[in-house]
Amino acid sequence: MKIVIYGATEIGCLLATEFFEDHDITIIDKEENRAKELSSLDISFVAGNASNIDVLKSADIKNADIFIACTNTDEANIVACLSAKQYGGVRTICFVNREEYKNTLNFEKNSEQSKNFFIDYIIWPEELLSQEIFRIVTVAQALDVENFADGRARLLEYKVQSNPSITGKKLKECGFTQDTLMVGLTRNGELFIPNGDTEIQDEDKLIFMGNVHSLNILAGTFFHEKDPVKNVAIIGGGTVGRILARSLETLKIKTKIIEKDHERCEFLAENLTNTLIINGDGTNMQLLDEEEIGSADVVISITNNDERNLLCSLLAKQLGAKRVISRVSKVLNIPLFEKVGIDIAISAKNAALNEVKNDLQENNVDILATVEQGQGEVLEIAVVSEFDGKKIMDLKFPARAVVGVVQRRNKVIIPKGDTEIHEDDILIIFTTAENADQIKNFFKVN
Repeated sequence: MKIVIYGATEIGCLLATEFFEDHDITIIDKEENRAKELSSLDISFVAGNASNIDVLKSADIKNADIFIACTNTDEANIVACLSAKQYGGVRTICFVNREEYKNTLNFEKNSEQSKNFFIDYIIWPEELLSQEIFRIVTVAQALDVENFADGRARLLEYKVQSNPSITGKKLKECGFTQDTLMVGLTRNGELFIPNGDTEIQDEDKLIFMGNVHSLNILAGTFFHEKDPVKNVAIIGGGTVGRILARSLETLKIKTKIIEKDHERCEFLAENLTNTLIINGDGTNMQLLDEEEIGSADVVISITNNDERNLLCSLLAKQLGAKRVISRVSKVLNIPLFEKVGIDIAISAKNAALNEVKNDLQENNVDILATVEQGQGEVLEIAVVSEFDGKKIMDLKFPARAVVGVVQRRNKVIIPKGDTEIHEDDILIIFTTAENADQIKNFFKVN
């Protein structure tokens, strides 16, 4: 597949790094914006502005399959996508930073007057980040939460912390809840798929899949999740903070936002109904103490500055906050945040990368989610006739993978070895990123 990317930004570099081995990648940007890391990749670089037809010609846009605009300027991305669509007829993906642009572009796409002059896919990374944080917040103690099958199945990730009921035991001895499967384990930063003889250790991160009811029982039994999240403190009242607070209000979770800018505080007060808005500096230890941040079930630091988020998060941890989530703008900073004790470090760019990866998949394969900074993937694969009637135990995958969920029409099945799959079933499969292509190819029929 030929992919043209407009913007040598961090997200542009992430996309190029992710796809260059399997696809023909061309990046368009000003020469001075060319990132050093791009020089080590087998990609083409065209200097210029992608709104210019001559530049698009130089990038061979007419033979491209996908055009992705991800500069830091919304207007430049929009114009470039419309130019690429008009001249090359290519599928377009546009990154935007403002909600009104996303709403307008989606409206235009569905308008009868748009004809072929529209953008195929609009990605607003901050919205994706808000949704991901919301999922994590609403499941106490979870490091990661992903919902599948219209919310009837779920992936949860937990960290083992001096848990005598499972620490030092083999997986087959733990007696985890029925209708749940432990599909992955991360130890010392490395993700692998466990077997029955895998021994669980303190500080391991365990990844489970199952139906929602069974996972709730699992959480309460093994990870002490008996009390739901009741109060949340958000440091940073930007777009993500506003969207997140609005979502938390729908669940009647007591929420407060600490925001430094007074004018922004007034805006938030006008647009949120049950959220306490505090005008102050989230790095002020005295303020955090006075506002009892340490008693919050979850503290979320989501300013637009990594250093500020790290400091706010560390202060919240020092005051005794049960769980701290921190936004990380630079993806390379995520391991650092986790190393110094931040419970969950999360990036809008990673969320956006997952959206693009999913958009590029084959028709019968979707990437529903990635975990552990892309080390693991959750695949959704439609069963074709050649596999009809086969049992899970007889599939003989070419690499380690676990079928976590079988979706059969409106029914969700957490499979066992003797579970039969049928044509048109949807399999939700967990595997490592390095093995994902082998699993996808296994289900392809020539």
